[in-house]
Amino acid sequence: MSLLLKNCYLVTPGFEHGDMSVLVENGKIARIFAPSDQLPAADEVRDCENAILAPGFVDVHCHGRSGFDFCDASVEAISTIARNKLAEGVTTLLPTTLTVSEEQLSGAMKSAAEYVAGSDYAKGCKLPGVHLEGPFINGKLIGAQNPAYLRLPDIEEVKRLNAIFPVKKVSYAPEVEGGAVFASELLAMGITPSAVHTAATHKEFLDAYNHGMRNLSHFCNQMTPLHHRDIGMVGAGLLHEDVYIEFICDKLHICPDMIELVFALKDIKHIQLISDAMRASGMPDGEYDLGGMQTFVKDGAARLANGALAGSTLQICDALANVLDVTGIALSELIRTTSDNQAKALDLGKIGRIEPGYAADLVLLDDDLKVLSTYVDGTLRYSAK
Repeated sequence: MSLLLKNCYLVTPGFEHGDMSVLVENGKIARIFAPSDQLPAADEVRDCENAILAPGFVDVHCHGRSGFDFCDASVEAISTIARNKLAEGVTTLLPTTLTVSEEQLSGAMKSAAEYVAGSDYAKGCKLPGVHLEGPFINGKLIGAQNPAYLRLPDIEEVKRLNAIFPVKKVSYAPEVEGGAVFASELLAMGITPSAVHTAATHKEFLDAYNHGMRNLSHFCNQMTPLHHRDIGMVGAGLLHEDVYIEFICDKLHICPDMIELVFALKDIKHIQLISDAMRASGMPDGEYDLGGMQTFVKDGAARLANGALAGSTLQICDALANVLDVTGIALSELIRTTSDNQAKALDLGKIGRIEPGYAADLVLLDDDLKVLSTYVDGTLRYSAK
């Protein structure tokens, strides 16, 4: 099967131009056509009417959406999340866990495996693996995680979970007992280690860095801040050029001034926009559960009873719009932060670019960066109409 998307404003890392066309064959990008090129015949032709065509978004940190959480450990939960993420342009998702029991984590992994093996998988975004956030975190920066389930890094637990469904990323506190070596143990399994909910000094981070850690999860949130006597984890993310950072750009977790500062100082090829969304994403304000803790959502902000932020309700398309609004950086550069950087940081293969040979995971956006259509492997899986 072939699909021709014509008359689009093509945006891919390092390039953007109007009146372009893209030919998709057998789920992959086959050829890009300039305005003056003669277009080929195709089984299906869509006139994009100069809407923005970009690589499908990759959300590597998302707990839930549409009333469900990945740790609900049900096929219905993961199926609903994966289908509805398409509405925000996400074509690849790493469902993300909470600090809960191993039994509950195992249940979530089993539901992911069952979902991917079932017929509903063809209706949602891709799930190459899971992101474990916790339970190996520092209780001093617990955030909205449940302290009842904290435990030390345990590679054997990760192996047990990975045997059920692939683990692609583990976010934990590198300064806790065994944390530095844990990074190299994860890398030996092909899993990306990342720092989160951490009170590490810069020196403690360097220990994990020397064992291969190159990622920081939800940068600035629940980690040691920049200080003139110890630059902490925030300083580490800015200082080390090869370290990837996740960024929740909802203008709440990160204020606009900090967004502008980070994009001014950090190599844009190492910034990953994430949602860190919980089950209230795409839902009205009200009360919700987050890992067994009561969470209150008002005006789109999710908080615990003590006022602490409890994940977000952010959607990736809105995160991109927020960064564009704050920084004014060219869309062809910002688009790196929604998919290409994630693909490189987690070795997700040929996604994140509109180039021949890459998967035809695509999102069509209006001028306000709202999603019109989402394609996975060249197949239309979401349309706003």
